[in-house]
Amino acid sequence: MELLGERWTFLILREAFWGVRRFSELQRSLGIARNILSARLQALVAHGILERVRYRSDPDRYEYRLTDRGRDLYPAIVTIMQWGDKHLSGTEGAPLVLRHTCGHDAAPALTCSGCGEPVAPRDITPERAGHAVA
Repeated sequence: MELLGERWTFLILREAFWGVRRFSELQRSLGIARNILSARLQALVAHGILERVRYRSDPDRYEYRLTDRGRDLYPAIVTIMQWGDKHLSGTEGAPLVLRHTCGHDAAPALTCSGCGEPVAPRDITPERAGHAVA
């Protein structure tokens, strides 16, 4: 959480999920200071969440792409966005709508991989090494 709980890190990841890859584009869309963006990108690369890939030579230019580890954060990012939309957006409503490729507004939900039913905290029993946690 030290890495992911930082405000700018969350926003950088959100932009990465929407295809923003280049330093200048990230800086422009987020309005973030260059030194802060550089430090956050370095940390995300160091933790294997983004990879730095050269897209041009002479001069060298790089972009930042999500790794598998980074892409696995998508459900968490969307869930936090949904929480903010529900509890913090006020009368204006959600600032963004997630539209699925089928054309409908998407409201991704946590479901059981076994039965497909929605998962709520009361439906879960945490277990360690084959036995329930008391």
